Amino acid sequence: MNIYEISTEALAYLGDSVLEIRVRELLVKKGISGSGRLNSASLSYVKASEQAAAMHRIAPFLSEEESLVFKRGRNMSGGNVPKSATMSEYRTATGMEVLFGYLHLLGRVERIDELFKKAYQIEEEQKESEK
Repeated sequence: MNIYEISTEALAYLGDSVLEIRVRELLVKKGISGSGRLNSASLSYVKASEQAAAMHRIAPFLSEEESLVFKRGRNMSGGNVPKSATMSEYRTATGMEVLFGYLHLLGRVERIDELFKKAYQIEEEQKESEK
């Protein structure tokens, strides 16, 4: 499999699920229960505007290769922009999904975890709850 031959649409599709599983795991570890509460809480992580904000937080930490992959996804044409996001937010969120799909296919689990924590400020959140 040549990762550079995989379509950006396929990488975004995969990256969406990579992010979704990380979010679900985080919420369950926080002790949130009940499907309604879990689904509601997950929106603060997975909607396009939130993903775009998260992507802006990790952008300074990306390698040159990762930045190129993100830009490839961000510049992908098409897609249905949700009413809750701007075109820019939607494209940035798509770029983030492409990046996470790409890292997943390369087996870079530690890098995914590192970027996810930075994106959603997980360590800061944990430190605050420990006080």
